Amino acid sequence: MTTLAPTSTPEPASPPGDAPGRAKRQGAASRAQRREALALVVPATLPILVFSIIPLVTGIYLGFTNSTLKRNPTNDFTGLENYQRLIGDTFFWESFRIGLIWAASVAVLTLLAALGLALLLNADLRLKGVTRVLALIPWAMPPVVVAIVWRLIYSPTAGPLNAGLGFFGIEGVNWLGDFSTALPAVIVVAVWSGIPQSTVLLLAGLQQVPTEQHEAAAVDGASALRRFWHITLPALRPVIFAITSLDFIWSFNSFGLVYVLTEGGPGGRTMLPMLFTYLEAFTNRNTGYAAAMGNVMVLAVVIVLSAYLFAQFRRGKAAQS
Repeated sequence: MTTLAPTSTPEPASPPGDAPGRAKRQGAASRAQRREALALVVPATLPILVFSIIPLVTGIYLGFTNSTLKRNPTNDFTGLENYQRLIGDTFFWESFRIGLIWAASVAVLTLLAALGLALLLNADLRLKGVTRVLALIPWAMPPVVVAIVWRLIYSPTAGPLNAGLGFFGIEGVNWLGDFSTALPAVIVVAVWSGIPQSTVLLLAGLQQVPTEQHEAAAVDGASALRRFWHITLPALRPVIFAITSLDFIWSFNSFGLVYVLTEGGPGGRTMLPMLFTYLEAFTNRNTGYAAAMGNVMVLAVVIVLSAYLFAQFRRGKAAQS
C-alpha cells in the first residue's frame, strides 16, 4: 500500500520584477513577529522593571543624596559624603560582621540538616508520605509566625525549653536576652525554618542519582559511606551550590525574623545589617545614608557570590581536564 506524503502548498511565484513587493511583504512579516515577541516579553519584564530595577536605581541615586524623612527635606546631591561617613561608622561594620557570621552559619547548618533529612526521606521508610508532609510544615509558616512561636519557646519564664531543662535540674537561660546565647538562638530558628525548602531540592537531586551506580559499587564491596562520598555527593554538587548560594544571600538580607525575635538586641548582638539599615531609614529618618548602606550590602553580596561562582567554575574546569 502506497502512502502519500503530505505536500506543502507552494507559494505563488512572484511575477518578474516584483522584488520590491516581496521585500515589503517580508518586512511586514518581520514586524509582526517582533510585535508578537514584544507582546510575550512585556508582561514578564514589567514586574521586574517595577519591583526590582526601579527600586535598585532609586536606591543607588539616594545613596548620593542627603535625603531624609524629616520635614522640609532637601534631597541635595552630596556625592560620596554618605560613603565617607559610612567608612568610619563602627556600628554598621559591626552589624556587617554579625551579618556575615549569621549568613554563613545559617547556610552551612541548613545544608547539613537538610541533607540528613533528605537522605532519611529518600530511604525506604514506613509512612514515607506522612513523614514528608510533617517535614514540610515549617515551610508553610510565615517568618513572623515562626518568630512569635519561637519567642514563646525561648521565654525564660513560661517557655517549654526552660521547663524541660528545669525537669532535669538545669537552670533556665534567657535565650534571647543573654549576650552569649542570643545569636545562636536566632540562628537555630532561621535554620529550622529554612530546612524544608533545602530538603525538597536535595530530595529531588537524590532521586536523580542512578541506582545502578550504587548497586555496582555495593557489589564491589564499597561501604555506604564510600558510596555516599564518591557517588551521591558529586551528583548533588550543583544542587548544593544553588542551596548554599541562595541561603547565604537570603540570610544576609534577613529582616523580619530577627526584628520580631530580638529587634537587634541584646546590645546589638543580633543587629543584622538589614535591620540596622531599616532603623537608620525609618527611626532616624536618614534615608540617603540608609540607601548608601544598602548599596554597600548589595556590592558585598555580588563580590562574595562572584568569588564563589569563580571558584566553582575553576573546580569544574579542573575536574573536566
